Amino acid sequence: MESGEMSVADARGQFADVLNEAAVRGRITYITNRGRRIAAVVPVPIAEATEQTHDQPG
Repeated sequence: MESGEMSVADARGQFADVLNEAAVRGRITYITNRGRRIAAVVPVPIAEATEQTHDQPG
C-alpha cells in the first residue's frame, strides 16, 4: 500500500486529487502541520476495518 505526506496548504490545494488517490489507488496521505502529522486521508475499507476493531469488546 502506498502512502505519502503533504502539508495542510498543499492538501487544501489538491484536495480532490488526494481523495481520488485514496478512493481509486488505496493511497494513504498523511496531512502535516509544521512537519508534524496531524491527520490522514485513508481509503474507506481501512477506516471501516479500524472502526470494527475498536468497536469489538475486549
